[in-house]
Amino acid sequence: MSTYSYSFADRQTHTQHFFYRVLGYLLVSLSAAQLVTMMVSFSFAEREFWNFLLSAVVTVIIGVLLVMLSGGAVHLKKRYLFLLTTLCWLSICIFSALPLYLSIPGLSVTDAWFETVSAITTTGSTVLSNLDTMSKGVLFWRAMLQWIGGIGIIVMAIAILPALKIGGMKLFKTESSDISEKILPRSSSLSSYILLVYLTITLAASLSYKLGGMSWFDAITHGMTSSATGGFANYDASFGHFNTKPWLLWLASLWMTLAALPFVLFVGMAKGDKWALLRDPQVKAFLAIVVMVALLLSLYQVWHHQRPWWDALTHSVFNVVSVITTCGYASEDYTLWGSMAVVLFFYLTFCGGCSGSTSGGLKIFRTQLAGYLLIKQFNLLIHPNAVWVQKYGSKKVDDSLLGAVLAFAFIYFATIAALALVLSMFELDLVTALTGAATAVSNVGPGMGEIIGPAGNFAGLPDGAKWSLTFGMLLGRLEILTMLLLFTPMYWRY
Repeated sequence: MSTYSYSFADRQTHTQHFFYRVLGYLLVSLSAAQLVTMMVSFSFAEREFWNFLLSAVVTVIIGVLLVMLSGGAVHLKKRYLFLLTTLCWLSICIFSALPLYLSIPGLSVTDAWFETVSAITTTGSTVLSNLDTMSKGVLFWRAMLQWIGGIGIIVMAIAILPALKIGGMKLFKTESSDISEKILPRSSSLSSYILLVYLTITLAASLSYKLGGMSWFDAITHGMTSSATGGFANYDASFGHFNTKPWLLWLASLWMTLAALPFVLFVGMAKGDKWALLRDPQVKAFLAIVVMVALLLSLYQVWHHQRPWWDALTHSVFNVVSVITTCGYASEDYTLWGSMAVVLFFYLTFCGGCSGSTSGGLKIFRTQLAGYLLIKQFNLLIHPNAVWVQKYGSKKVDDSLLGAVLAFAFIYFATIAALALVLSMFELDLVTALTGAATAVSNVGPGMGEIIGPAGNFAGLPDGAKWSLTFGMLLGRLEILTMLLLFTPMYWRY
């Protein structure tokens, strides 16, 4: 009995030390990002650079102390990865909020937390105004946080989500090419290649924005938030600030689209499978939705508002791509386009991009698999004794994955419904509560209505509503089950 107790306690201690080491290294890395932002602020001769320096010092001290408390190497059980992942995201949010709290006069702890969580989860909802005159250091830090969050979800999709069978990475690693597993035998190798893809999209987007007429600062920050499908812009008008240069809207649409596609397929293309993207069923479905909805909205505006065709198409494509990829940029208030536009954009809020991308939402492949299951049930009603082999592209899909997809869809919409109910307790109207919950869990950014719509922001919401929304953002970004699992008694049983 005593031996068992000692072994159990010793295992717990080793696990805690491992957590300390991971969190410590994470905070040390975060302090480096704060120092980069400090140098940006210093280059613009801003006094706020002291705030980023102080934040970096505090963060690195805590990080080093955690590393010093850690022990030697230990094999971590898979079950602890869910807790570790959640702690990593919470730690980043806590220490990332410090520079914002110190640098923005009058910013409350609640608003600093909301802005930070929105940035890290790449949601793009904001409580800040007067962005046009805001410190460059603050604007760069917001973009940096979204960029960090964008790559964070990709790494998590590779390392954590396959265990829950909800991320789709296990399915799509081998979806379009038989050589995928041969060229990328380890998750670490795949992570390195995906990071290279992410960097390439970021750099290409930034360069194209600069060539398109943006300043270097705007080009780099919008390049980071486009590749992360985050949606933070440097102006109160969001991307609408650049409406006089419509080619920038088309460029942004391109980069948001690429960032919402499975990054592993880009790796496959680089390794010789040139048609990997075009063969993937979720990519084809995603692009088909974008094209059909954008054309429908363009025709709607031309017929009902006599808007010039090219202008209607430009803004339709941009805003459709922004919402479905959960980026959250806005070129104008699309809720003024008409009732059909409002309904369509509300539907797009739930779609999301492809699995293994920086986008949030329900993801296209889950919707497709749910549709396949429905067709299978119809067939079984007609031929109850038949045996149906369900495939997704060229890969066989077993019933356990279909069941997991349905379970996730249920908990996804149940979470939105529960969060909307909580928001209604703060006397928010139906549109604000429902779309606020949907945009938080889907990590889209703008909601609907006069308060949190594309032309508004979240500053006027009660503090309790803001804290509730940040919880929804974290739930959505961690694919819900990763966090909810921690609230179940079975997780804590040994």
